[in-house]
Amino acid sequence: MITKIFKRTFLFVAVSIFSFNLHAADWTMASGYPKSNFHTQNIIKFIDDVKSTTSVNINLNPNDTLIKLDAIKTSLQRGQIPIGEIRLGIYGNEDPMYILAGLPFIAPDYSSAWLLKDVQMEYLQKKFDKKGLMILYTAPWPGQGFYTKFPVNSVSDFSGKKLRIYSTATQQMGSMLGFNATILPFAEIPQAFSTGLIEALFTSPQTGIDIQAWDNTKHFTYAGAIFSKNAVVVTKKAFNALSKGDQSNMLAAAKKAELRGWEMSAETTKKQIDILKKNGMSSKNAPDEVISKMKSIGLEMMKNWRSKASPEANAVLDRYLSMR
Repeated sequence: MITKIFKRTFLFVAVSIFSFNLHAADWTMASGYPKSNFHTQNIIKFIDDVKSTTSVNINLNPNDTLIKLDAIKTSLQRGQIPIGEIRLGIYGNEDPMYILAGLPFIAPDYSSAWLLKDVQMEYLQKKFDKKGLMILYTAPWPGQGFYTKFPVNSVSDFSGKKLRIYSTATQQMGSMLGFNATILPFAEIPQAFSTGLIEALFTSPQTGIDIQAWDNTKHFTYAGAIFSKNAVVVTKKAFNALSKGDQSNMLAAAKKAELRGWEMSAETTKKQIDILKKNGMSSKNAPDEVISKMKSIGLEMMKNWRSKASPEANAVLDRYLSMR
């Protein structure tokens, strides 16, 4: 009798475990930045929320350890991973909408950047949907600045200097400021400095800390100007395989992560500039001449953007400008 009861109990437990495993999902995630980066810290909190509210367990591989940042979107499209973090500005050659937020001074503060994000989202989700993907949430980089070996007092200080930037939009801006601008992946920055390929950066305080910019530059000149965005993206195949409850809870975790990511970004700028200073760098706001030049470049770049963008994309820009 005891043996029969034991067998029934064992069978029940075994079936229960098997049924649970049928519904559990173990996802591999790729991102391009170190654990110390606030984007990665936000992802870790998102993963914790997902784990506590759904049957999904996400295993994060940060800092290009699984897939290089520039290749994550392709890997998602091919179904090699179910979820990953991308930088939207990398994909300007696919559609101008990806670099709209990268035009200098089109959305020069968090409130306008948030508005632009909301106005863009339907258009971007349709683009991703055609690739079998879905954006879960976005988070912005802090305002940008110039890392240089020399103090920046005027636009002429940029003439002929070799600048690393991260997108086609910032490459165009850099060239119009007088730099020799080169697009390089995040991971290649230290080697590019050591080989003389670059001698300056235009990027956020966060990136400057991540690559220890003080090893190669001495001055940080803050301009604000651009609040480009990262996005956490999931494949529709993986998302649609979840139960309706898990889908709803994952979207709730994503909504929470988006707001938290924007708040984390806003909180970091002053703290991170202080870190740059503690490591021997000087910091100041960009001179009025530089800001004025960047604003005029932004207007010129917007005209160029419009000429390349579809009527639907132009309608998104018009809607944003009418609401700004």
